[in-house]
Amino acid sequence: MSVAESAPAAAEPQVSFDAHPDTYRHWRLTVDGAVATLVLDVDEQGGLVPGYALKLNSYDLGVDVELYDAVQRLRFAHPQVRAVILTGGRDRVFCAGANIRMLAQSSHRWKVNFCKFTNETRLGIEDACEVSGMAWIAALNGTASGGGYELALACSHIVLVDDGSSAVSLPEVPLLGVLPGTGGLTRLVDKRHVRRDLADVFATRAEGVRGQTAVDWRLVDATVPRSRFEQAVRQRAEQLAAAAPPRTGASLDGVDWKPLQREDTEDGLRYPHVHATYDGDAGVVHVTVQGPPPDEAADPATIHARGVQWWPLAVARELDDMVLRLRSNAPQLGTWALHTRGDSAAVLRMERALLEHAGDWLVDEVRHYLKRTLKRLDVTSRSLVALVEPGSCFAGPLLELALAADRVYMLDGVLDDRGDKEPAALTLGESNFGLLPMGNGLSRLATRFLGDAAHVESLRASVGQPLDASAALRHGLVTAAPDDIDWEDEVRLALEERASYSPDALTGLEANCRFAGPETMETKIFARLSAWQNWVFSRPNAAGPEGALRRYGSGQRPVFDPTRV
Repeated sequence: MSVAESAPAAAEPQVSFDAHPDTYRHWRLTVDGAVATLVLDVDEQGGLVPGYALKLNSYDLGVDVELYDAVQRLRFAHPQVRAVILTGGRDRVFCAGANIRMLAQSSHRWKVNFCKFTNETRLGIEDACEVSGMAWIAALNGTASGGGYELALACSHIVLVDDGSSAVSLPEVPLLGVLPGTGGLTRLVDKRHVRRDLADVFATRAEGVRGQTAVDWRLVDATVPRSRFEQAVRQRAEQLAAAAPPRTGASLDGVDWKPLQREDTEDGLRYPHVHATYDGDAGVVHVTVQGPPPDEAADPATIHARGVQWWPLAVARELDDMVLRLRSNAPQLGTWALHTRGDSAAVLRMERALLEHAGDWLVDEVRHYLKRTLKRLDVTSRSLVALVEPGSCFAGPLLELALAADRVYMLDGVLDDRGDKEPAALTLGESNFGLLPMGNGLSRLATRFLGDAAHVESLRASVGQPLDASAALRHGLVTAAPDDIDWEDEVRLALEERASYSPDALTGLEANCRFAGPETMETKIFARLSAWQNWVFSRPNAAGPEGALRRYGSGQRPVFDPTRV
């Protein structure tokens, strides 16, 4: 019996991913030269949903929404920051992890979406460390358990206070009957290279590990007595900031991270460059990305002057927000039909700017934001169908939308009743060959043609050349190319067929097919971990009336079915 079956779940709100430091309820962000400090000080009564208190600096989705905003804001609005101190604002506790009462009362869908967004945010921190040269130091001023320790694991350095009581722990298995949901087990062995037997002991020891043992087991990098803790952490942050590669660019001023322009109605979401139109009866949302104006400049000075209004950055922000809102607020729309409209040449001009001005900090940050947004699309549990029609601009970075789709349909010819003047075309760009990699470390082209590197390399000869339907079909870039007589019926039947299948089976089908190729820490987190956690969350041992989640804190021991499945 699931939690939803055993007790009514609290009402799940429409989730907003808007945040600003002036309105944070759970974090304090300060910037002092090259070092920023991010303090977790959770408002106990600030839960996103009624029914639980966020005690011991535990968190829910609302806490993570603010963290995500802080990560993005540090990367774009504060380019001078080269080190970030992440610490707790409570005495002797850093973070107790995800709030257990919140998990126990939430629907299965809510729990899984929460874990997915939390994982993506942690990976965003790691991306900042890896490609932006921004060191993150987890300054554990007290005990870090569960998701609190997983947050620390996302940082590049972990310093634990040595006071005889503060520990790090992953108590999910012994206390809750579930797994560390945000990559904890994977990061232990893949990132921190903790020995598998020690990782096994650690993950089954509810009280955790502290002091020198935590250092010896590679769970933390250092321990420091409380009397010297803040000074030692600050000194380490300043050293890391000084050693970081300097920022370069046409301007070293940060971007004004303005709120998004968005219209949210019953019929869909509308941004300046991205539109989502709902077809509730069919279970489909039509997502359209508008290409850049043909005359939009892309020189470094203009890019910095336009800031969040520069087309690649604007599209990344809007598409990112749209994906998050649709995932959380429109679960019944199981199929996303992806469209583009505009001038392919203008899209390729933006691509050239990303390539030619690489090394400019803002241009690089925009490219990595596009990469992360496309990765978010990759791991979204929705059927993705790209529709290439006359007037589309699936070129370069926007072609990645089609390459991310489960199927691609391309019209062969024109539709007279629409007044089309030119047939549909798609255009390969340099960005399709590795500029925007997937979580498996490969381009979407290399993943599509896994094991056929020669074919991928042969496609380079077509870069910049519009490909009609027959050429796209010949190159293997589209699934089918119906003519004008069959187009509408074939697309309609494909979408109706998708809606007739089990959503659970489709989620498994899509996730398995999308991530061919090598396994990375990131794919393990979203494939191996997510699949197991999804299953564990719905099992009676965790979520049933006598399961560990439901009985946690009640004084009653959970009752486990000992049968291994």
